[in-house]
Amino acid sequence: MRTVRFQVADMHCAACVMRLEGLEDELEGVERVEASYHRQQMEVTFDEARLPLEAITAAAAKMGYPIQLIE
Repeated sequence: MRTVRFQVADMHCAACVMRLEGLEDELEGVERVEASYHRQQMEVTFDEARLPLEAITAAAAKMGYPIQLIE
């Protein structure tokens, strides 16, 4: 498992947080998603063997949230 943190653009409210945290159910290989509206960040724990990092960024962008890897 790998845990990464992203800066999230265009996160405006609690509903945005809920949508992003829904990636946990949408993407096979994602173990945990924790988004913070106040920090404008999202932390994702995922299995690199099952899901490439690019799939997470693509899924968030498709939802309307461009993300950039922090760590």
